[in-house]
Amino acid sequence: MTFDSPLSAWQHAVQHKGFIQDEAQEHAVFALQKCHEALHAGARSVTGVYLWGPVGRGKTWLMDQFYQSLRVPARRQHFHHFMGWVHQRSFQLTGIADPLRVLAKELASEVRVLCFDELFVNDIGDAIILGRLFQVMFDEGVVIVCTSNLPPDDLYADGFNRDRFVPAIAAIKAHMQVVAVNGAEDHRLHPGAGLQRYFVATSGVSALDEVFQALNAGQSASAEAVSVGHRQLNVVQASETVVWCRYADLCEQPFAAMDFIALCDRYKAILLSEVPNLSAQKREGRIARGTEDGAERVVAGDRELPQLSVHDDGVRRFIALVDECYDRKVPLYIEAQVPMAALYTEGYLEFPFRRTLSRLQEMQLQRFAEA
Repeated sequence: MTFDSPLSAWQHAVQHKGFIQDEAQEHAVFALQKCHEALHAGARSVTGVYLWGPVGRGKTWLMDQFYQSLRVPARRQHFHHFMGWVHQRSFQLTGIADPLRVLAKELASEVRVLCFDELFVNDIGDAIILGRLFQVMFDEGVVIVCTSNLPPDDLYADGFNRDRFVPAIAAIKAHMQVVAVNGAEDHRLHPGAGLQRYFVATSGVSALDEVFQALNAGQSASAEAVSVGHRQLNVVQASETVVWCRYADLCEQPFAAMDFIALCDRYKAILLSEVPNLSAQKREGRIARGTEDGAERVVAGDRELPQLSVHDDGVRRFIALVDECYDRKVPLYIEAQVPMAALYTEGYLEFPFRRTLSRLQEMQLQRFAEA
């Protein structure tokens, strides 16, 4: 069902779908409604909305209701998809004066509103680009509505050369209404009937064998590797619509976010088995230096590397896989050595993994992946 405004969608959910009345959500809805009304009234200058708060507070759902009710040109993307496009387009514009301005003008010619899900910055390359990109997008009249787990002032908080990112924070605060969506309820846990998609491994036959057979519905299947991007993915089984692979073959190999996008483009369900306990103690960080430093300590180039654990490269890929499946509503079935709550309790990625855990919990509901 499509609604004509974010407010009417939220009111319907509270009255008819069992959504819990939440004061924090109500503040967010009214901010989105104000933006929605200004856009459709043809206002030249419209303030965007920045929704931040803990996982599971309904930020993405609220933004999606806003986006789906728009009658002006708009684009809705996960933030890392958007940044992938920005890097690609910036490379194509190499040699042009002020390529980010050109990029912003192109964007403004195509859309009036840009909706981002999960704005999170931990990469120096992204931080430097965003320091200017947000400014020029607002200059060109693009209205931004986004979600994040962090308030603007905490974005890229301990990042290298953070001063390069500070202009982006100032632009966000000047052109967007910042709303804390921090109610006590984790809305991902209800309402909805349960549907198990996470299994703890036991001796004997894998629980995913029965899942694969049920999802495959008689299609022919093969254990031959499948092509994903420029690489081959070893699989347990794969058919036209379902792929089953091991954690080591997907998350501990050099696959990237674009490869997970390709998987979700191709398959209606993804099965992942032999997921280990991902927790591990952090290792001591080292100083990162350029090869030209030699024995000299170059102060401007020195920085402490994050204390990654032995599993964290794979965990980053696992987080990206869950994000992609969640965003695209592709069911992800997991068989792991430990219960979900114990999957990752120690390591450098504890903060981003909270969102992953919340999304995995929502994936255990019947309503996940329904239209």
